[in-house]
Amino acid sequence: MRVASGRVVDGHVELTDARLPEGAAVTVLFPDEETFEADPETERMLLESIAQCERGEGIPIETVLAELRRRE
Repeated sequence: MRVASGRVVDGHVELTDARLPEGAAVTVLFPDEETFEADPETERMLLESIAQCERGEGIPIETVLAELRRRE
């Protein structure tokens, strides 16, 4: 996983510090009216979660969604 920054120009995201391969899937996070700060423990958990995904230890979204549907 990589982090890239950019700006919206004419309705399109233009990256300022990275190039992505054509067709790359991306998730865009943007500041809203509310901001948050992660405490050291939360930041550690987030970084470990990213590392797990990079090692292929993630759970497919289909599995997560199926589990959530069973709990309804």
